[in-house]
Amino acid sequence: MAGEVSLYTPEDEAFRKEVRAFIAANIPQDVARRNQRGYHPTRDDVVLWTRALHARGWSAPNWPVEYGGPGWSIRQRHIFEEESFRMGAPEISPQGHTLVGPVIYAFASQAMKDRFLPKIRSGEHLWAQGFSEPNAGSDLASLRTRAVRDGDHYVVNGQKIWTSEAHSADWLFLLVRTNTEVKPQAGISFLLVDLKTPGITVRPILTIDEAHTLNEVFLEDVRVPAENLVGEENAGWTYAKHLLGAERSFSANVPRCKVGLERLRAIAGAARLRGRPLIEDPGFAARVAQLEIEFLAHETTVWRVLVEEESGMTSAVPTSSILKVRGGELLQQVEQLMVEALGDDAVPVYPEADYMGEMPNDAPGPDFAPGVVSEFMYRRAITIYGGSNEIQRNIIADMLLRA
Repeated sequence: MAGEVSLYTPEDEAFRKEVRAFIAANIPQDVARRNQRGYHPTRDDVVLWTRALHARGWSAPNWPVEYGGPGWSIRQRHIFEEESFRMGAPEISPQGHTLVGPVIYAFASQAMKDRFLPKIRSGEHLWAQGFSEPNAGSDLASLRTRAVRDGDHYVVNGQKIWTSEAHSADWLFLLVRTNTEVKPQAGISFLLVDLKTPGITVRPILTIDEAHTLNEVFLEDVRVPAENLVGEENAGWTYAKHLLGAERSFSANVPRCKVGLERLRAIAGAARLRGRPLIEDPGFAARVAQLEIEFLAHETTVWRVLVEEESGMTSAVPTSSILKVRGGELLQQVEQLMVEALGDDAVPVYPEADYMGEMPNDAPGPDFAPGVVSEFMYRRAITIYGGSNEIQRNIIADMLLRA
């Protein structure tokens, strides 16, 4: 973006070149094109990329070195994320690498760490998150899925919903109620469940963009070995809060917003208004500039928070909720402006089932149109999943007003 001051050193830029060369050598062009359009990566895409990263020692960029992380600085992590988005690398499975992996290495036994962490890093196990239920979404403490101890197993019954990638995952990390005699948060446990276990039914939920990424998961007398309990029984709420903080910080969406702004400028440069590039229209250019300013403020806040966390500083400010709210809203605004820039070319949706790296033979419109509307429609949910923005604002107000 014009006038942007670089936060990166010459060594950082050398690392950026290394990342770009690695991505170019390891991502097939059809995979890159599909992901650059904003379509969901396939399981094969994710496994291919994770294995390539694992061979290089880069598959767990946010993990400590002792658990297989590469030991990158904050700048290096940001460079890797930016270039991965920009060049169309599939997103490393967030359910495994960003969410359950850190819970396992922070709270689980050594035996569980040894069993699960290597297979997350290598891509052998892909994961799904079993938290939300039909009547327990943002109010997660009201979940009803039960797990009753029976000898060396827990018997699990209940239903989860909006379960991303459960249809293609190998394992499910699950919040279950193990004690009904205490306050809701105190009776929850954290289980790891093999999705091949008898009694599990996965049903698809097709979203407005005609994609299948979400699912309902039904659990009927599912027997889970007690050794798959993370940490202590009835301490799952503590582990869930640790995970949700990471999920909401991840939802700051800095790389996705930055690449989206670049794509917006490219589309507005190609689109025409009264015979001239749309980006030259003063009104539209002002809207783009305003979004860029707001994004730079958001990115600076993310940098500040990450530096404080890395230095061990603590804060009473609910930063993960703030970043989640602002990042989601900015991303929606960027994608809405992309749709507006397309004009009539936004009418065809180009479902991702029809787009596998090449324009369909009978596709109308310009080459840059596929994926824009699909991504715009899918991301309408970004202010809901991971804890709705309304709930996040309540958390922010409660913490700040009580301070």
